[in-house]
Amino acid sequence: MRKYIGIFSLFFVLMITFPYSSPRDATIEAQTDQISRNINELLETSPHLEGAIAGISIRDADSGKVIYQHHGNKLLSPASNLKLFTAAVSLSVLGPDYQFSTQILSDGPIRDGVLQGNLYIKGKGDPTLMEEDIQQIAKKLKAKGIKKVDGKLIGDDTWYDNERYSQDLPWTDEHTYYGAQVSALTLSPNEDYDAGTIIVEVTPSNQPGKKAEVSLSPHTKFVDIHNELETVSENKEKDIDFKRKHGGNKITVSGQIPVGSSMEKEWIAVWDPTSYVLQLFKEALTEQGIDITDFSKGKTPQAAKVLTIQKSLPLSELFIPFMKLSNNGHAELLIKELGRVKKGEGSWDKGLEVTEDELQKYKVNSEDMVMRDGSGISHVNLVKPNQLSNMLYEIQQEKWFSIYKNSLPIAGLSERMEGGTLRYRMSNPPLMGNVYAKTGTISTVSSLSGYIETVSGNNLIFSILLNNMKDEEKGKLIEDQIVRILGNI
Repeated sequence: MRKYIGIFSLFFVLMITFPYSSPRDATIEAQTDQISRNINELLETSPHLEGAIAGISIRDADSGKVIYQHHGNKLLSPASNLKLFTAAVSLSVLGPDYQFSTQILSDGPIRDGVLQGNLYIKGKGDPTLMEEDIQQIAKKLKAKGIKKVDGKLIGDDTWYDNERYSQDLPWTDEHTYYGAQVSALTLSPNEDYDAGTIIVEVTPSNQPGKKAEVSLSPHTKFVDIHNELETVSENKEKDIDFKRKHGGNKITVSGQIPVGSSMEKEWIAVWDPTSYVLQLFKEALTEQGIDITDFSKGKTPQAAKVLTIQKSLPLSELFIPFMKLSNNGHAELLIKELGRVKKGEGSWDKGLEVTEDELQKYKVNSEDMVMRDGSGISHVNLVKPNQLSNMLYEIQQEKWFSIYKNSLPIAGLSERMEGGTLRYRMSNPPLMGNVYAKTGTISTVSSLSGYIETVSGNNLIFSILLNNMKDEEKGKLIEDQIVRILGNI
């Protein structure tokens, strides 16, 4: 017995003195040295990084160990990489099956084809509501025998507060699709689900000197088009400008478009998305022969009865356009929905509180970061690369992780809803199809964070935040070079 005790004691001493190192550990250690040398050389020699700050954090996806960092604990602007936090918290709190809804209600009876009261459309944040949904709702009301509404059509957007823009949105972005107003009652023009926008379509005339043709999708009287766009000869350059003034829905299209050019489309954010929905709903009701004279905004009374409910895609499906296309509106709606569901108030303040609290589960210290919105459009947002890479490591054990990872853009895959914002980048082996990552771009900032499988079969997590870039588009070249270094290990 003493003999065996002695052997075990010797084995224990040897384990402490000479800890076991697996072949994989040795391989990763060797690879770490190579990664460090190659990335450091890139950072030192790239002219695109002159005067800029590069924050980089790379982890082994299996152990979570940091194998390389450069300014990994420096607070930097993440741009749309902030959506990685918003997405994780939304799946954790709301769940993959969660759906937004739009309710149609009335506060009076239907008698002899007349709704004797008001008709309410109550929005609960659904960014997937489209014109065809509104038309289907109108058909359902007709099927219920309604031919006239004696009262008003009332839009209820009180599910969220009345703040329409996040606190740091640049005023110059108000008319853009990525800067659209956030309302609980909103509408998207197509299946990209850019809520609160309308598509302006431009086609040249048959001959130079004539005005180009400008149309809207969906077609509605809610927006007024001022057409100053000239058709020019085919040898001239295309130069089109779209503008919408603050506080209204007059869109001016100016510039020139050559004969024979293909149709141009521009997504423009409308002023007052709630009234936008009301106008389209009134038009749909009229098409169905339902007489209604007026609409306004208001609050649905508690006693109102539900006539029909329209539900959105579940989050598991909505996350594809959200993350693949980096949809700012979805991120901000999710923040407000988190606040409404968990704290009873659909506001940025409450939603960000929920987000910061939930991130503690993934070892992200909210006191060690600045989060001002859900999309990353604010330059005031600040995150450490090590925080981002660690969160990406921690969530791998969540049951919804496959939904999360598959929603990320995939390098080099040309299908828009697969490759997303990475479909034109890293399109050659070994990176093509092996990099799942979230892009980010705002003025002077470029970022890329996600997952990669290397040629040796190892899985790595990376976060690259480039700040103070004179040309943020050059940042994408740096990011791709860093990821290529990792992929070839």
